[in-house]
Amino acid sequence: MLTGQRILLIIGGGIAAFRALELIRRLRDRGATVTPVLTAAAEEFVTPLSVSALAASKIYRDLFDLTDEAEMGHIELSRSADLIVVAPATANLMARMASGIADDLATTLLLATDTPVMIAPAMNVRMWEHVATRRNLATLIADGVTVIGPEEGAMACGEYGPGRLSEVSQIIDAITARLTDGPLTGRHVVVTSGPTHEPIDPVRYIANRSSGAQGAAIGAALRDLGARVTFVTGPAEVAPPDGVAVVRADTARAMFDAVRAALPADAAVMAAAVADWHVENAGAQKIKKGDGGLPSLTFAENPDILAWVSGAEARPPLVVGFAAETEDVIAHATAKRARKGCDWILANDVSPGSGIMGGSENAVTLITAEGAETWPRLSKQETARRLARRIADHLA
Repeated sequence: MLTGQRILLIIGGGIAAFRALELIRRLRDRGATVTPVLTAAAEEFVTPLSVSALAASKIYRDLFDLTDEAEMGHIELSRSADLIVVAPATANLMARMASGIADDLATTLLLATDTPVMIAPAMNVRMWEHVATRRNLATLIADGVTVIGPEEGAMACGEYGPGRLSEVSQIIDAITARLTDGPLTGRHVVVTSGPTHEPIDPVRYIANRSSGAQGAAIGAALRDLGARVTFVTGPAEVAPPDGVAVVRADTARAMFDAVRAALPADAAVMAAAVADWHVENAGAQKIKKGDGGLPSLTFAENPDILAWVSGAEARPPLVVGFAAETEDVIAHATAKRARKGCDWILANDVSPGSGIMGGSENAVTLITAEGAETWPRLSKQETARRLARRIADHLA
């Protein structure tokens, strides 16, 4: 239930704006107070009267309303809510948010707020996949904005692909998880994230292209469901989420020690892209070019963190691994689950053409003892939320 929770709902302009009406009704059914803000474009799709009637509230539209602004209305609006939800968030609205533009009431209050912000994008598939939108999405995520969806499917324009507004029920679930004690309250989950760097000498290292974005999203999603998260991260590009206990571990061996120290836990999600080997004869000083030819590097195996956790005396009731593959993804991942002894494996194709490694989306197959379940290509945040909900259901 959302009794007593105050939600500021910004409705962007797009055909999906009509679904904001259902969102308002269902939020109020759960006890929330909804204050709507309509952009000028939104009024092309839904009427102020219908929004106001469903919200049982005055709507806000104009940055320069003399009555409201006499009391600095946009400042008060931006800070009096428990959560700001933008649904639908159009490509244009996301671009203005990412750039810090404040040229109407909606963007001004978004810039003036210290309240958590959640967006539910909806747009044409080409707009969603455009490099500018991907860049804006990454900026918003880095700024701490929670992203719901979008989903893949048929669109009003006749095209098919990612860009559909998430189902209202999914948006409600995300809002509820953000504002209330979630199903993982009281549970401890260990999450590993990012790459590891294995030194060659003090200035060089061996690494991979993992950005840490998926691991960070998983940590945030578990946190939003109420879990106490120990977040063990390598030197990732993406910052750890707020509200989790961060343990930094640059190398595989340091990450192994950190995971071992973090147990016991109710679940472990091993999302880090851990190097399989380290340089056994790493130089204590920078290796110089010389007349002796190329340096000879000797490799040794790193600890297998996933296998160790799966067989540990303090084994969590649920152990989840990842399998980043470039060929025969399902077969390799299924074999890995059996070999490592974990409960679930999330397999994904990270071949160069997929755009997954270091990108903002993921396309995974969840492999369990019961079989393989392929999920659609989703934002890494939505992939994380689906996984977090499955973990919560499993531990219930």
